[in-house]
Amino acid sequence: MTGETDLDTLLAAMAPRLQPETYVFVTIAPGTVEPAGLTPLMRCAEAEGTTLIVEHAAAIAAGLEGTFPCRMITLDIHSSLAAVGFLAAILPRLAAAGIGVNPVSAYFHDHLFVPADRAADAVAILTEMARNAAK
Repeated sequence: MTGETDLDTLLAAMAPRLQPETYVFVTIAPGTVEPAGLTPLMRCAEAEGTTLIVEHAAAIAAGLEGTFPCRMITLDIHSSLAAVGFLAAILPRLAAAGIGVNPVSAYFHDHLFVPADRAADAVAILTEMARNAAK
């Protein structure tokens, strides 16, 4: 299963789905053990530390200071990791509306982390884009 690569198809069928949880980004210093019981949605090791995307409540419970309270929008189409231009077509529209985005591409879907207070606006923009692309 390699996923969709056609940009027109990706845009028309992206079906944005807003996840109910509020997430935050946290960092763990190099050499620091990740708190027990924490279930990160994403983990990325960098030279300066490990970034985790975790539910806001879980970060508080683990004593971690989170930043960027956000909601995750899943673009419900199996997009190929080799697809060209999908996020490049989407991100400028959200930027024009003043919505910051931290995109994450996983094997099956692209996920957009947007400020929690702008999540509904982002979904509306993406839904409109999909509707226009389907015409």
